[in-house]
Amino acid sequence: MSALKLNKEGTEKPDLPVIGIFATCDPRIDEDSRIRAANIVKMAADQLTGVILTPAKEEVPVVYSDVLVDGEKQADLVAAQFKKAGVNVIICVPDTWAFPQLTVMSLLAHFPQEIPFNFTTGNSGPRPGVVFTHATGGALAQSGRLIHINVGSWDDTGLDPVMSEATKKELIDWCYAAVTIQALKGKRVVVFGHDSMGMETALPHVAATRNQFGIEITRLDMKLLADLLSRESYDKEELARLRSWLEEGSAGIELPEALDNDNLDKSLALYLIVRDLMKELNAVGGGFMSQLEWGSDARGIPLPVADIMESLFNSTFDHNGPKEVIPYATEADVQALLTQLFMTWLSGGNPPLFMDFRKVWEPSEIKEFAKAQNIELTGETSWEKKGFVDGVNSGSASFDWAALPGTDPKEILKKITFPKAVEYFSYLGNSVHFISPEGIKGIAARLAYSSLSGMFSMVWDETETVLPPEELAQAVCETANPTWPHTFVMPKHATMVEYKHYAPANHFHMTWNLNRARLQFWMDMANVLSVAPWAAKPDFEEGVDRPVPLLYLINGGEDQTKLMRKR
Repeated sequence: MSALKLNKEGTEKPDLPVIGIFATCDPRIDEDSRIRAANIVKMAADQLTGVILTPAKEEVPVVYSDVLVDGEKQADLVAAQFKKAGVNVIICVPDTWAFPQLTVMSLLAHFPQEIPFNFTTGNSGPRPGVVFTHATGGALAQSGRLIHINVGSWDDTGLDPVMSEATKKELIDWCYAAVTIQALKGKRVVVFGHDSMGMETALPHVAATRNQFGIEITRLDMKLLADLLSRESYDKEELARLRSWLEEGSAGIELPEALDNDNLDKSLALYLIVRDLMKELNAVGGGFMSQLEWGSDARGIPLPVADIMESLFNSTFDHNGPKEVIPYATEADVQALLTQLFMTWLSGGNPPLFMDFRKVWEPSEIKEFAKAQNIELTGETSWEKKGFVDGVNSGSASFDWAALPGTDPKEILKKITFPKAVEYFSYLGNSVHFISPEGIKGIAARLAYSSLSGMFSMVWDETETVLPPEELAQAVCETANPTWPHTFVMPKHATMVEYKHYAPANHFHMTWNLNRARLQFWMDMANVLSVAPWAAKPDFEEGVDRPVPLLYLINGGEDQTKLMRKR
């Protein structure tokens, strides 16, 4: 027999994660109960099929086995089925009692210890799958294995029960976390330039990132970009289409001098060059070091700012129409990039917003500032009572954030201007400018790393965008940089004093329509410490937070357990 040579077909894009669903059962029960148990497996698979999407809007495959796992023989069979199908996310939907070691534990022995595993069960009295779930969940927790339990509900009787919407929602949140974990293993991000402006909070922790998340960080010298730009290594016809799209569709591009016209072309060409490089390397995210290496070191040859390029990567559209969000970090801030990458995948591809954690406006400061501007306030709005952060940065601001989620791209572009860059970048091209609307809800967060523990943490809170009256909003922009994008962010739980003292870095990042449970499930699976030290935040809010895994409860708490798992 000869070894099989693999063909080169289909190697362009790595495989997607595969979700596998099965059920355990008891060989002693009646036939109708067995039919019902098998039907529940298919029902759960149907509930998830076509629902879990990647940022490229690809449907994550869902497979199921109608072999009921009564004992070791069936456990081995289903494990073999799952392996053949490429399953790397496993869900068990038991409806009856079964025997833990003979079933789930035997099946899981075929897979890596860290494979995401979920029990979703109805709270049924007649055939107590929930009893089996607790018995097996306890055994797995005692063995040090992380799993999640979703004790939901479906009809107690009947051959074709349907899970409740609340049960389905929690399962979908868990699946997004599991898919994010598994999909990003083996992927790479591409970062141009060396350390980010000397910011220790932004360094590429290569080994730690590889070991904890399975993500590779490819670092390329910026000379390559300078050379490709100089050699005009891009499609000039496409460059013309990109420029025409911006000129005709946006609210205006400021080009006071001939040099500005040339710099705009170069900055747009940079997007095309980097896009093609990223595609060539199968990169899922990127970063670009502008200061000081690229364009603001007076000893070198000035090169155009990358603001438009970075914004385009983070947007859901460009001149070619709808596209996948490719999270991108200004200043080659790798921990910003990872934060955006994880939250984009967790949200199914929603655009991230990269911001400076700029001025924190406390209620008293807002009141005094408005008075100085002769602007009368009511004192009744949420942002007057709570305060807000002026999130502003020269790059990486997704175009989508100029409007509410779901707005047509043509309408979004009408809200964006491209003024000549000022301050540090006065001779280098155009910024991106808009003010985000109020009412965008999501999570703002920032990944951090500690050499003391060797662990990553996520500092986070639920947030919402607010918008003062136009005159006041513009005055606030003038206090920072009026040519950059501005998003006024109000945290849900943190006070302004807490928020401005507990920031882990000078940048923070928001993704819309991302909920707490989904982020928490991911932090469990990724073994990332959850940092939300806000006095007003409850430890657990039913229907909002994910239930705390039993593994944490029997090992001294979440942080303690995560530290032990790291060792």
